[in-house]
Amino acid sequence: MSSSPEKPTDKKFVYREFGDDNSAATERPVQELPPQQQNVRVQATRAGRKGKTVTVITGFQAKPETLAALVKQLKTQCGTGGTVKDNEIEIQGDHKQKILEILIKLGYKAKISGG
Repeated sequence: MSSSPEKPTDKKFVYREFGDDNSAATERPVQELPPQQQNVRVQATRAGRKGKTVTVITGFQAKPETLAALVKQLKTQCGTGGTVKDNEIEIQGDHKQKILEILIKLGYKAKISGG
C-alpha cells in the first residue's frame, strides 16, 4: 500500500459576518462637549503606582484625538511625561495648580479634588 495517511488539518475556520475588524461597529460613540460644558477634576494620587505621584485629570467627554492633543500640550507645559488611560489624563508628578490654570485658560470648568 503506497497511499500516504491523511492528516487532519490544524486550521480552524472561523466565520465572520462583517469582515476582519468590526470594532468600529461595536464601539460606543463619544459625544464631544465643548470645554465650557465639561466638569473636569484634577487630583494628585499615588494609589497603585509604587509610591510615584501622578496628577490625574478626570471627567472628560471628548474624543480620543482631542484628549491626545490636550495631553501633549500639558506634558509640554509641565515638562514631564503623561498618557491617556480610560478617558483620563495622567501626568507624572504633582502639577495640580499648574494643570488647573492651564485647563481654566482653555475654557474648561476645572476643580481640584482630593487632598
